[in-house]
Amino acid sequence: MSSASTSLLEEALQAWGYARDGVVDEVQNLPADRFEFRPTPANRSVAELVQHIVESGYLMVGELTNPKGDFRRKSYDKLIAEHAPQEVYTTTAKRELVKLLKASYAEGVKRFREGGELLLLQFIRQFNGVPATRLTWMHHGIGHEEYHRGQLALYARLLGRVPALTKMIMGG
Repeated sequence: MSSASTSLLEEALQAWGYARDGVVDEVQNLPADRFEFRPTPANRSVAELVQHIVESGYLMVGELTNPKGDFRRKSYDKLIAEHAPQEVYTTTAKRELVKLLKASYAEGVKRFREGGELLLLQFIRQFNGVPATRLTWMHHGIGHEEYHRGQLALYARLLGRVPALTKMIMGG
């Protein structure tokens, strides 16, 4: 990522890259033998949380780069099934999940750049039915990844580890 953005699209991609890199850092911080850990039976495991981040990224890219995209055109589950490849759900090992996080981000960046900035300035219907620019919704998707990054940091604490972001801020 460059330090200076040259367009709204590049600025958004830089923000997404920062969020995704943070998720990758938190995932890499967790022990590979604890990817089935879940704080309670009602919570996602580490692996399931990473799968959800990847599937949501695919959904975001798929709908936002589709000129006829609309988050209400199908149910959430059907949109996920349309956009996320099956490998997302068959991959549970740390190394492969990290690869999926990186590869899906790289693919998404390519698709956003192919779609171009003007597409991101067009409106799309959000899950709540309210229209917003695709760029606005992309920022929602970035926020969603940061939310789950926080969950991964909490999982790290519950496993007796210091979260990756805390380590970085503290110089370790």
